[in-house]
Amino acid sequence: MNARVLVAAASVAAVSLFLAMAPATAESSPHPHKWSIVVHGGAGVIERKSMSPETEAAYRAAMKTAIEAGAAVLAKGGTSLDAVQATIQYLEDNPLFNAGKGAVFTSEGKNELDAAIMDGATLKAGAVAGITHTRHPIAAARAVMEQSSYVMIAGHGADDFAASKGLEQVSPSFFFTERRWDGLVKQLQQEGKPVPPRPEGAPPAPEKPISQIEPPDAHKYGTVGVVALDRSGNVAAGTSTGGLQNKLPGRIGDSPIIGAGTYASNHSCAVSGTGTGEYFIRLTIAREICVLVEERHMKLQAAADEVIHKQLEGLHGDGGIIAIAPDGQAGWSFNTSGMYRARMAEGSQPTIAVYNDEP
Repeated sequence: MNARVLVAAASVAAVSLFLAMAPATAESSPHPHKWSIVVHGGAGVIERKSMSPETEAAYRAAMKTAIEAGAAVLAKGGTSLDAVQATIQYLEDNPLFNAGKGAVFTSEGKNELDAAIMDGATLKAGAVAGITHTRHPIAAARAVMEQSSYVMIAGHGADDFAASKGLEQVSPSFFFTERRWDGLVKQLQQEGKPVPPRPEGAPPAPEKPISQIEPPDAHKYGTVGVVALDRSGNVAAGTSTGGLQNKLPGRIGDSPIIGAGTYASNHSCAVSGTGTGEYFIRLTIAREICVLVEERHMKLQAAADEVIHKQLEGLHGDGGIIAIAPDGQAGWSFNTSGMYRARMAEGSQPTIAVYNDEP
């Protein structure tokens, strides 16, 4: 299956739902804040020499669609939370990314999904970890935030909770993609480890090997995330991931951990991370950036660079973040060869970037 087919397969139904639900805002009405949004599709070994023109175009097109989905919500007067969720649901349905439909496999050949969302206005947050049946993990995370007294629910309990709130449930085979399975098989074979049985419900194995449309390590620790600022001046952050390829079953990274891979506060900023989660957890990367902004009064970009290029690199960790502040500052910082990313502000066109030599 080529990259263009994968992009075409991504669902946009959730985006349409959010656009229908978002309150209309008269264009002539004055707004105290201009909306803004930043999106990432994962960081990793993403290099020009390993990326075909078709693959690069597919990722750039997908990032453009994703950020325009969130921008459309914000332009209609929708909240930053709505924009974050709508954008991530699109990415979860797009098999190009390591989240939802494109999730990598554990060493047992299963998909275990994590997600988190946080409201900067109230500091309310919700997260799920290790879910296997809920189509949109980010929707489950928001349900935990808004419809429970908890912050995080894991495993079958998270799926059961999501189902009880009417969120779409699917067979685990829904998340199967041939190229992610192929990636797991190749890694296990290289490591001399046994390959688990092909997942129940997965389509028959192809007669010919699938074409490799990206470097093998491109989504070794991939994630998707969104930070947004709405016209009311509220920020929000959300992150969703399939975790590490060949991870130990039950391993949970930074994405669903509030303060590590996801954080939002109107007093500082909103942050979503992507990288080797164990380092992000140790350094509480997302919260640390917000602390530098709030307590040391650093500019957002300077705070992000301080944490990524000094603290994270100091531990020999790798990855990146996107961030946005209530005053409209927005940006990203990463120490890998690439990170799929996009940003857009009210009245401007989206900026899409992939490699580390792009602004």
